Amino acid sequence: MARLNHWAGKAVEALLAGLMLGMVIMVFGNVVLRYVFNSGIVFSEEMSRFFFVWLTFIGAIVAVRDRAHLGMDSLVQKLPRAGKVACLAASQLLILMCCAILFWGTWNQHEINASMRAPVSGMPLIWLFGMGYLCSLAIGAYAAAELVRIATGRITDAELVQVSESEEHVVGVKA
Repeated sequence: MARLNHWAGKAVEALLAGLMLGMVIMVFGNVVLRYVFNSGIVFSEEMSRFFFVWLTFIGAIVAVRDRAHLGMDSLVQKLPRAGKVACLAASQLLILMCCAILFWGTWNQHEINASMRAPVSGMPLIWLFGMGYLCSLAIGAYAAAELVRIATGRITDAELVQVSESEEHVVGVKA
């Protein structure tokens, strides 16, 4: 299972890199076409926006998986273990609630977004706004798994504070 998770993570990171590369190529190519040939590709503008939205939502999922979101943990670090567990459980419940709201909102707008089309590519807009399904389900699954680990007592003290106040801590840079 660990190998599958590893390769799935690598595939998602490759997808993110591909989206970023596609976005850079489309935007840079369009800039060159505008300045050199006084023309442009309207399709590339629309698709680069789509890629940016996909990149953002999928990146949020990866950040949750890697526990890379930033936050204020100075108060939580001073609490005893029971307080840290309560705060972590409360935050995971809030995350689950937000995921449910995101899923519900995407569900309510599904028919409208599926029937509307992007102006240039003609793609149904559900390909853009439907990312709410993927994001809410994936992040919700991570939050639910954490709640199960909390309930069964399989969470270590080091995992109780899941955010950091500084990016240096996230990437492992020593000051």
